[in-house]
Amino acid sequence: MQPRWPSSAPAPQSTSTLPPWTLRPRTRLAAWLRDPEAPKVIHGFKAALKALTARGLELEGVVDDTSISGYLIQPDRRTYELAELAQHHLNVGIPAATAKAGQLELSFDGDDNAAADALVQAAAVVLALSRFFEDELRERRAEELLSTLELPVSRVLADMELAGIAIDMDKMDDQLADLARVIDQAQEQAFAAIGHEVNLGSPKQLQTVLFDELQLPKTKKIKSGYTTDAASLKSLLEKTGHEFLVQLMAHREAAKLRQMIESLKKSVAEDGRIHTTYAQNVAATGRISSNNPNLQNIPIRSEEGRRVRGIFVVSDGYECLLSADYSQIEMRIMAHLSGDAGLIQAYKDGEDLHRFVGSNIFHVPTDQVTSAMRSKVKAMSYGLAYGLTSFGLSKQLEISVDEARTLMKDYFDRFGAVRDYLRGVVDQARVDGYTATIEGRRRYLPDLTSTDRQLRENAERIALNSPIQGSAADIIKRAMLGVHAELQAQGLKSRMLLQVHDELVLEVAAGERDSVEKLVTGQMAAAADLSVPLEVQIGVGPSWYDAGH
Repeated sequence: MQPRWPSSAPAPQSTSTLPPWTLRPRTRLAAWLRDPEAPKVIHGFKAALKALTARGLELEGVVDDTSISGYLIQPDRRTYELAELAQHHLNVGIPAATAKAGQLELSFDGDDNAAADALVQAAAVVLALSRFFEDELRERRAEELLSTLELPVSRVLADMELAGIAIDMDKMDDQLADLARVIDQAQEQAFAAIGHEVNLGSPKQLQTVLFDELQLPKTKKIKSGYTTDAASLKSLLEKTGHEFLVQLMAHREAAKLRQMIESLKKSVAEDGRIHTTYAQNVAATGRISSNNPNLQNIPIRSEEGRRVRGIFVVSDGYECLLSADYSQIEMRIMAHLSGDAGLIQAYKDGEDLHRFVGSNIFHVPTDQVTSAMRSKVKAMSYGLAYGLTSFGLSKQLEISVDEARTLMKDYFDRFGAVRDYLRGVVDQARVDGYTATIEGRRRYLPDLTSTDRQLRENAERIALNSPIQGSAADIIKRAMLGVHAELQAQGLKSRMLLQVHDELVLEVAAGERDSVEKLVTGQMAAAADLSVPLEVQIGVGPSWYDAGH
């Protein structure tokens, strides 16, 4: 790795070192900011991009974001705030004002001298961290991830956050009204089922109704009695079918959705759009996360939950929303990493993977694999990548442990390369001390050699999961960069709005639909060179719900 700047050159300035009372004329400042040959380091590149864009300024030449490089070095840290990193890596304590200055959160309060001191101190700390991280990044071979992936993705995410996504407020209010009716109706019918009123939100009162009055089978014992969590009540409902439980679950689901929509409503900005904030340094696997509000947890499994996506709509001047996501990306990565000839050929032939696997382990033709067989195979295939045990599979599929063990044995007998890969990845991580994605993103796991069984087994599950989930995260980031660059190269007005794990949502300008669909499909399919093809599914419509597929 070449040094970020020549040793004889003056030290680069963090953008935090440019308070308004010490700046040269704005034109010279603007020229320096947009000069790609003037290296700059900063703590919080994306936030700086947004702040400067709002003031009509460009920012180029950023060679390091210490909040991201700190994350690449230690992806399991709780926080990457400037003060925490300075204390941990440099053994330097910094005042709160300095920390805020370094993260572009400084309030001047009329004290120019104090603000100037804080900014200068912050710049020194950011620069010292960047110089310290340079060797750390080199040691972990993460320089390329920083320069060619994470920093460019910050720029794409800044554009997406600034764009936001339009909200249909009338649809939102209609859904809230519908949910209020469902909640009231479920409550009334729940009361009718037991003959009296009860606080449906009180675990204590529910315990009395369920286990004392109705004499239903006891759930898991906890400190306060017996659990009434969602999983336990779902299991209890399946066993008993009691009407009170039917209405209680309906009440809970509707109340949860109403709370979500009310939270979304509070997040609608004056422009009628929701502008989520994306974070690159929260999930240790490399996945991008969303908050304020979290648009990655919009329900997808139930029809009622999917309806929430109907409030996210195309805005005036655009033709439609386009949703593009990868089909079975984690299983495709599993096939690639394991090198299993059977799985690879199935994907190359365009087979339904779960039906193909079901045919092999149940010894029936593919057209005789039932929905129940396919569901079992699907649950097991994904579970294996997360360290699922035969006991866990038995709970998930509601079958005996012996049946689950037999199912897993038959799977591994047929797909031995998968078994060998899963065993080998943990063994190799124990030797190396880390796992790595296809692109080389490392996750260090010291607990793999712990004498504490619980810590060791948890580390083993992480060692299984991180290369697969982390590779999927790297691939979608590469796809985002490709889509963003190609939209600009072709001079298109369409834009990316959302990233939800394996899915991208774009707003398509009038007359650009065919071009955008072809562009997105091509860039996503070419985002990684795997031994199996990356399949991209496309949907379009006036709302996120309608664009679903």
